[in-house]
Amino acid sequence: MDFLTEPVGLSHFLAVGAFLFAIGAVCMATKRNTLGVLMGVELILNGANVNFVAFASPYFREENLGLEGSLLALFVIVLAAAEAAVALAIALNYYNNHSTIDVDKANELKG
Repeated sequence: MDFLTEPVGLSHFLAVGAFLFAIGAVCMATKRNTLGVLMGVELILNGANVNFVAFASPYFREENLGLEGSLLALFVIVLAAAEAAVALAIALNYYNNHSTIDVDKANELKG
C-alpha cells in the first residue's frame, strides 16, 4: 500500500491524459452512432486538456518553457463547444431527412 502515500506527479497526470485519449480513440473507432463518435472526440480533447494543464503547472517544470497550458486548454474547450454545436446540428438535420444517425448509412452528404 505504499503507492497510496506517494505524491501525485506529472507522470500520473500524463497517464490519465493518455487513458482518456486511448478510450476516446477506441470509442471513435468502434461506435457506429454519430453521438458515440462525438463522445469519443470529446474524450480525446479532454485527454489533451489534462496534459496541457499538467505541463502548465509550476510544480511540474523546472524552467519556464513558454507554454501557457491553461490558455491552450481554454482554446480547446472553446473549440470543443463549437465542434459539438456544429456536429449536433448536422446530426439533427441528417436525422430529420433520413430517420437514422448511423455513421455507415451517412453516405448521402453531397453538396
